[in-house]
Amino acid sequence: MKNKKSNHSFLILVISALIGLTLTLITTHSDSEASIQKDIAKKIIRFHVIANSDSNEDQELKLKVKDAVVSYISPLLKKSGSIKESESVLIRESDNIKNIALNIIHDNGYSYDVEAIITDTYFPTKVYGEFSFPPGKYHAYEIKIGKAQGKNWWCVLYPPLCFVDVSLGVVDEDGKKMLSKTLTTEEYSAVSKDCKVAYRFKYLKFLNSLLED
Repeated sequence: MKNKKSNHSFLILVISALIGLTLTLITTHSDSEASIQKDIAKKIIRFHVIANSDSNEDQELKLKVKDAVVSYISPLLKKSGSIKESESVLIRESDNIKNIALNIIHDNGYSYDVEAIITDTYFPTKVYGEFSFPPGKYHAYEIKIGKAQGKNWWCVLYPPLCFVDVSLGVVDEDGKKMLSKTLTTEEYSAVSKDCKVAYRFKYLKFLNSLLED
């Protein structure tokens, strides 16, 4: 009887130790991910186009504005060699970008106003092509259409990863190479969907849910 109690106590002790280790690993992983995100955020500029609302018409208009702006700004940003230079281009071209957006809006029969600004904004986890960027605050160039209460479209302006045809989901090779040079190996692995590493318990499978992102 004593042996059974001893074995039961030992099993509880082992499970408790494993749970404690798991929670420690999760906390360490979360802290590490947050630190990497902050480092990545210092090296990229994201692009954010926010629709007036979630109506089908406003969402379609958002994509038309995005297409026109990306087509205009991408060739200019491809010549940029740094985040500061890219930011300078965006500031210099901001009036032109706003006018392009307004022209698209008016040509489609709407009278929405447009705000175009560089700001720090929070992004949840976002997948773009073969990259997945961790949640956190990023420097972003935002275009707000009308009330800006609808779903948004986003990409990365520096390094230039934006593609016009979202249905293709293919990131430009030059942009991909520039991203790999801009980020450290660890940072690049953190955003590349092909480099994710998952840890799992083989026998205590009920603990695996604790390791989910």
